[in-house]
Amino acid sequence: MASLSVKSTLLHLQLAFLLLVMVSFCMVDEVSARPRQREFDYFKLALQWPGTYCQHTRHCCSSNACCRGSNVPTEFTIHGLWPDYNDGTWPACCRRSDFEEKEISTLLDGLKKYWPSLSCGSSSTCHGTKGSFWAHEWEKHGTCSSPVVQDEYSYFVTALNVYFKYNVTKVLNEAGYIPSNTEKYPLGGLVSAIENAFHATPSLVCSEGAVQELYLCFYKDFKPRDCVVGSIIQDVYSSKSSCPMYVSLPLYFSSGLDVAETAISWIPDNEAL
Repeated sequence: MASLSVKSTLLHLQLAFLLLVMVSFCMVDEVSARPRQREFDYFKLALQWPGTYCQHTRHCCSSNACCRGSNVPTEFTIHGLWPDYNDGTWPACCRRSDFEEKEISTLLDGLKKYWPSLSCGSSSTCHGTKGSFWAHEWEKHGTCSSPVVQDEYSYFVTALNVYFKYNVTKVLNEAGYIPSNTEKYPLGGLVSAIENAFHATPSLVCSEGAVQELYLCFYKDFKPRDCVVGSIIQDVYSSKSSCPMYVSLPLYFSSGLDVAETAISWIPDNEAL
């Protein structure tokens, strides 16, 4: 009887092992069957004009670059480096890689100056949490930059390098388009100045006649290319454009942190563009 009991126990163990193996195979099949986001087609460097964003500042805090007094940004700053598809869509939150500020500690001075947040509060990340502006950009866009950009540090240093190499503010200033609260400039003139400098067509977003965002587009080797939407060059002169024929590059004068430091939530702007 004892022998039969041992055999019965071994049989049960074998059956349990086989069941475990079968479940494991099913789990692997289920994971492999999940749709994966395809590799992106090109990069879009999204730039924001502080003078336009900061005019809507109602609250100040230490993390808001609009509150820096005389040190408020007066040139285009980085919104993000976005992998996009030619059909006008884009990948997002491609893999789990939580933002770690220590990974970019050597870049912080440059990021605070050229990639600052222009509002207070926290932004949403990919996993239902809140974090910094940089955390949002890395987790939503940076994780989709593979195989060109593989890690957090590379994502931020690459964006900074592209920003410095293709200095839109310098190009526009040299063409006579300088920040002003009184002047309006022909939209076509701004676009032509950038086209002449970089041999590619940018796209722009405006708010109440003021330039709010400007996008430069690049092949995966970071050579400039025209910005496209649905495989068609965006017509910045069409009625669908948010920019009028004449636009402004407003200045913003900050009173610094002497106003109430009441934080409000940061909401991503126009990331679908």
